[in-house]
Amino acid sequence: MRGFLASSIGVTCAAALALPLTPPALAATARPVPATEAATTARPAPHAGTPVTTPADRRAAEPYAAGSTQSLPLEPLTRNRATPAAPTAEQGLPRRAVRHFSLVGVVWDDPDAELHGRVQVRTRAAGTGTWSGWQDVETHNADHAADPGTPERASARVRGATAPLWVGDSDGVELRVRSEPGSSAAGSSEHTSGPRNLPAAPPLPSGLRLELVDPGEDDDPSHGAAADGPRTAGGLNAENSALAEASAANADLAPLGATEIAALSRAETEQEYLALNAGELTEQQRQAKPYVGPRPGIVTRRGWGANEGLRESGFRYTRKVRAAFVHHTASGNNYRCSQVPSLIRSIYRYHVKSMGWRDIGYNFLIDKCGKIYEGRAGGVARPVLGAHTLGFNSNSMGIAVLGSYGATKPSKSAVKAVARLTAWKLGLYRVNPKGKTYLRSAGSNLHRKGKKVRLNVISGHRDGFKTECPGRKLYKKLGSARSKAARYQGR
Repeated sequence: MRGFLASSIGVTCAAALALPLTPPALAATARPVPATEAATTARPAPHAGTPVTTPADRRAAEPYAAGSTQSLPLEPLTRNRATPAAPTAEQGLPRRAVRHFSLVGVVWDDPDAELHGRVQVRTRAAGTGTWSGWQDVETHNADHAADPGTPERASARVRGATAPLWVGDSDGVELRVRSEPGSSAAGSSEHTSGPRNLPAAPPLPSGLRLELVDPGEDDDPSHGAAADGPRTAGGLNAENSALAEASAANADLAPLGATEIAALSRAETEQEYLALNAGELTEQQRQAKPYVGPRPGIVTRRGWGANEGLRESGFRYTRKVRAAFVHHTASGNNYRCSQVPSLIRSIYRYHVKSMGWRDIGYNFLIDKCGKIYEGRAGGVARPVLGAHTLGFNSNSMGIAVLGSYGATKPSKSAVKAVARLTAWKLGLYRVNPKGKTYLRSAGSNLHRKGKKVRLNVISGHRDGFKTECPGRKLYKKLGSARSKAARYQGR
């Protein structure tokens, strides 16, 4: 798609002029919290209903629009009686009042360390003051990451993390993290508080922190360029440049600054296919009927209010798209479709500010109402390198269905959207959704580094990594998605 690349680069400067300047956000907090500030922001409230009023909290409580992250270090909840100095097997936070947030997750220092145990959280609804019951947070999240050895994975900012959990607008939280026996690491300790024949609980990772993410307001999509903290004129220019850059990457598909890339008919899509592949098709390929599904409507990053000041500048590409990996976000199903822009902004902020990635990990996201959203920046028709399937991010794309689908069936609308999206995007690269392909593993717990692995063109995350993702119920629907996608392509 060299023609598409050249035209996108050519309009970047024009885009910077065409897009309106974004007013600065008044104030917002962001991770990482400075060490001197972390100690004060983590201090528990005097009463369950009284917020902390440290200087850091007063600064963060000012009006803001661009979202924020509260990062609170966990406290020991129990001590090892045999060895008081040993790491505690249970950490958390007592019930406390905090600033508003809508999504939670737990992070730790070492991205290669695993949390062998259980994470549970309770939250207080901001509107009613009602506390929820205990909710489990998915701890096995290391399989969603950049490939080993890549700059993104090797960044000193990257942390280990649980999956994020959407809880809705909340202003109170209680957390407990318990180490549990049964992992390969269990039993290595000489000390145990239980019977001798039971393995000791493995130690929890170091540097555990609770991340409370507020997606911010998004009444005006043009607010997407606002980044954290005070603004200078130079900062505003850089942020608007990032906004223009993200919009220009889709310039061949939609007007600059568009909040949605419109759906096309089959005939229109076939013309788009020829234009995007100009210079790469043989004469025979140009004359042949293209097997490409009609382009579906796609909400752009500007449409869901992406704060382009959060991500790293520039884009990273792989050679082509040979396969699509389907995921679930494991963030729970208790969201309304009207809340999805806020949910995506929260996941984006969690991936970048809490986990240390360069951008949101997925190339696309789909909600339970079947709406498709642009994920990682770089252009929806381009082979953007994501951080979704550890070991298989090259020459693939990652599609995340918002929700948890281990015990819950995905909606028909969501499965249909997976089929429509893959029929179009794979069609641009002349790939049959019902076919097989080979990808070379960059290293995972299922396939050694360098191994050429034969996969379905539309695969589940678990096909590349030993994981429950995309959930048993969604995984069972992938056969239907493949068949539908092939039909959309006219096969």
